[in-house]
Amino acid sequence: MEGVTDFREAVERGADERLVPILMTAMAAGLALIPLALGGGRTGSEIQTPMAIVILCGLVTSTLLNMVVVPTLYLRYGQPTSQARGRKPKRRCRELTRRHTGSS
Repeated sequence: MEGVTDFREAVERGADERLVPILMTAMAAGLALIPLALGGGRTGSEIQTPMAIVILCGLVTSTLLNMVVVPTLYLRYGQPTSQARGRKPKRRCRELTRRHTGSS
């Protein structure tokens, strides 16, 4: 991220910037499914109601995973780009690169 030198701050800023699009997408789909989830007693909705409930729970779960677990994993296992660029590529990566570019 431009203008950010601290890795933790970059992860927090990235999570903040992704919050609104993720919530908008999940809420748009969730609001459309609420009438289906609540209309369980009507004839013909025997399949629709459980399906809507499962999809709503999946939306909530994926939103929480995306906003809590993914940034946590970045902080735990991620490396700042300056550290990642300083490493030598593994042997297998070098072989694939040579094969792809045609160099020996």
